Amino acid sequence: MSRISRTMTETYGGSDGPGVARVHELLTSRGEAPEISPRFYLSAESTGARVELPREIYQALLQVVDTVHRGLAVTISPVTTMLSTQQAADLLGLSRPTVIKLLDEGKIPFERVSSHRRIALPHVLEYRNQRRKQQYALLEELSTDIDSDLPLDEMLTTLRENRRALGARRRPSTDAP
Repeated sequence: MSRISRTMTETYGGSDGPGVARVHELLTSRGEAPEISPRFYLSAESTGARVELPREIYQALLQVVDTVHRGLAVTISPVTTMLSTQQAADLLGLSRPTVIKLLDEGKIPFERVSSHRRIALPHVLEYRNQRRKQQYALLEELSTDIDSDLPLDEMLTTLRENRRALGARRRPSTDAP
């Protein structure tokens, strides 16, 4: 059992303890006006200081409390913004050699740390978004309206012709002037 889990269990009496239940109820309550997002504050009893929780911290805290309330363990770890080639490959759903090829082709910016390549997380996410847009555009381009009243042979012929035409447009011409 981790130190945090042990501390929460001792402090709140386990996942069913009244402390966790009270915090869970507070964080999930919407008050009298459910359409208005509630505001939460963190206060220090000893100094009287009070600060409003940003939405991102509220969401993270809500996830932690909800998970503990359900009796599950919670692990919190910092996430680096610099990724290894393997981490980038896992995030993109590609092989590591493919990611290295993309880096070497200049499609994703990276830094070298001694002999290792490090890629900033925002660059990986930007590449992923561009790739998705290209994939959706290609799918849109490949889609065609089909008249369901056409006989099957004519429909298949039409689809083959459309596919050939798209392939010809994407391939570079071999007839260079």
